[in-house]
Amino acid sequence: MKSTPARSPRLILGFVAALVLASAPTRAAQSYPEPAGADTAGFVPIFDGKTLTGWDADPKYWRVQDGMLVGVVTPETLLKANTFAIWRGGAPADFELKVEYRITAGGNSGINYRSVEIPTPAFALKGYQCDIDGANRHTGNNYEERGRTFLAVRGQIVRAAEGSKRAIIGTLGEKDPLATFVKKDDWNQVHLIIRGNVFTHLVNGHVMSVVIDEDPVARAAAGLIGVQVHVGPPMKVEYRNFLLKTLPAVTPAPAK
Repeated sequence: MKSTPARSPRLILGFVAALVLASAPTRAAQSYPEPAGADTAGFVPIFDGKTLTGWDADPKYWRVQDGMLVGVVTPETLLKANTFAIWRGGAPADFELKVEYRITAGGNSGINYRSVEIPTPAFALKGYQCDIDGANRHTGNNYEERGRTFLAVRGQIVRAAEGSKRAIIGTLGEKDPLATFVKKDDWNQVHLIIRGNVFTHLVNGHVMSVVIDEDPVARAAAGLIGVQVHVGPPMKVEYRNFLLKTLPAVTPAPAK
């Protein structure tokens, strides 16, 4: 009787390896994020570019012209208090808002959200604001109008805690280099992403500030949207292409 020749260790190891590979789960091919392009899915216009339908504002300071919502302060109409054009179509909670603006060099404006209207003066809002100014000292900041003031300066990731305490927990870059992404005397796009208690401000596709609001007393869960003309010298600000996308509600985690 002939004996069976012994298999080599190399052959046995190869056979075992093949069995292991055959039984292993198939890994998905790696993929990477891609540019969003126009990114308009789910967005709806909230300004018709022809009338103030759906908006409320003092006609002394706001008008519709050439498809734009225009705010103007002249030497004869200098303000004693900031005034807003207020969207009356709802009080969004979680949403994304895209809008383009152009502002004069000495102008000061902002886009309010999750805000409340106060009784006096007329057309005044209290709440979160994406700051805008012609000199780009403040553009992209998160400023709470008639509230806690600066929640985050451009370049900061901030956690706001109970008692109006605010702590910088990260950085998005230095304030002045980020300002170079904002065009002066030209059109810029603001993109706000407001979900739960996290508020992200982008300008021209660059993240300018992020606030995580963990103050259970001061934070707001929903509210009005409005755009501002500010107390100060004569100015002009133009807004166009307001696009709003409502998002599923996110319940913020309880403050620690």
